[in-house]
Amino acid sequence: MLAGATALFALVIVLLWRAYRPATRLGKLGDRTWLVGGGLLLPALVLIPLAISGFVIGERTLAHHGEPDLRVEATGRQWGWHFGYPDAAAPNGDRLRTTNVLHIPAGRTVEVLVTSEDVIHSFWVPRLAGKIDAIPGHVNRIRLRADKPGEYQGVCAEFCGRHHADMGFVVMAHDPLAYQAALRAAGSEAKP
Repeated sequence: MLAGATALFALVIVLLWRAYRPATRLGKLGDRTWLVGGGLLLPALVLIPLAISGFVIGERTLAHHGEPDLRVEATGRQWGWHFGYPDAAAPNGDRLRTTNVLHIPAGRTVEVLVTSEDVIHSFWVPRLAGKIDAIPGHVNRIRLRADKPGEYQGVCAEFCGRHHADMGFVVMAHDPLAYQAALRAAGSEAKP
């Protein structure tokens, strides 16, 4: 989006500069030509490809496209995020849970079931997916996919009270072999 906006801005500035030069043909164009060409055609040439790419990328995050490789739960609570792994157990036999760190395998599609225990929060990992609201008593779904291992910052993007700015979390994407080891390590650190 930034690249498209920058290209459009630069083109408009160049055309504007050329239009004010009296010796050019652009300076002699009528108002109607400027309105149609610069006000309709030029934005359409930039906005249509941006909209199409936005729809294609956005479709990836929707939960109705096939089965995900993995499901995790994300629960927002003032002032942090709690993540549950339905298919993983902690050493004490309880279901594995982590706080403010979400472990996922890189290169796999992960469906996150997002809810809240208190007020409306918003789950957002800018480099991996769009935003989705965490609403008390309701479960929303979003898909994440980290193409390579790494650390991705997440935030609550809905003002939720006094310490809202401190409500960040980290998504740790591990290569598939290291993912199970990371879950085991997280399980041994989890409090009973």
